[in-house]
Parts: sequence; structure tokens; C-alpha cells
Amino acid sequence: MSGKVSHDSETPAHGQQVFTAGAFIHRDFSGTTKIFLPRRSLIKKFFPGVYEMPGGHIDFGEDMVDGLKREVKEELDMTISVGDPFFVFTYHNEIKGSHSIEESYFAKFIEPIDQIKIDPGDHLEFGWYSMTEVANIMKIGRPVSEDLELQAIKKGFEILSGKQLNFG
Repeated sequence: MSGKVSHDSETPAHGQQVFTAGAFIHRDFSGTTKIFLPRRSLIKKFFPGVYEMPGGHIDFGEDMVDGLKREVKEELDMTISVGDPFFVFTYHNEIKGSHSIEESYFAKFIEPIDQIKIDPGDHLEFGWYSMTEVANIMKIGRPVSEDLELQAIKKGFEILSGKQLNFG
């Protein structure tokens, strides 16, 4: 064996399907709905420095919601209440060599937001962003139409607002 893999997003899974879950953690700030987005650590091999919905890989045999709660607890030391799933997308993880299926869920933090703790191995920073702000910070050199996580976030905002949104 060549050494310990530091992140599950790097664990080889050539030719396998991997299930992941993402949390659209939202909150109202003075009448504006915002989503919580941490920014991936620069040491990550898969999308370093990119903002993302918190979440991650679901273990074999694990319930999707339980796995999402576990991932958020591991990454942020926070507990979430999980609502309905609202978006599913697939992608190829070139680092793992796998095909991933990601399900996005509405969620809210249970503890006060001033208790969020990030691990520098997982994330650089985090913030709360409106849809307009999300469209600006998530540009990663691809057209918006190809960024499936951004499409999931857009859909989450549309469902919460009851309006179709247009950006980039």
C-alpha cells in the first residue's frame, strides 16, 4: 500500500458507484434567505478551494440522511435537522475513478451558528450567501449550466422562494 489517503474523496473506487449527500443549510437573515457554504481546503485533490454544500460520502449500508448528518457533524461539529430531498445529480470523480450520485437535501443547523467549527484539513472558511452572492463565489471556470452543484443550489433557492431564478 502506498500510504494513507487523507480524504475520502481521494480513496480509490475505480469503476464503482459512490453515493454522496449534500446539505442545503439555509437560514433567514433580515428577510433574506441565505445558504451556508464552506470553501474546500486547498490541500484537497478534488475541487480544492471550491465552495460547496456540506456533506459527503455515504458509507456502505448507511441511510442517506444518517450519513449526511454524520458528515456535517464530522466536518463542522454541528447537528442538522434534515428536510426533503430536492435535487439529484451525477458526476465522475477523476481522483477516485468513480461515478458519484449526489442527493441534495434541505437542512438547518440545530445549534447556534456561532458554534460552527471548521477543520483546516476540510475547509478554509465559510459564509452565508444569498443566491446572487452564490452565483459570484461559485464560478470555477465552467459555464453555470455545467456546474451541477450550483444548479442544485439554484433549485433549492427557487423552491424556497417559489420563483424561477435566472443567473449567469
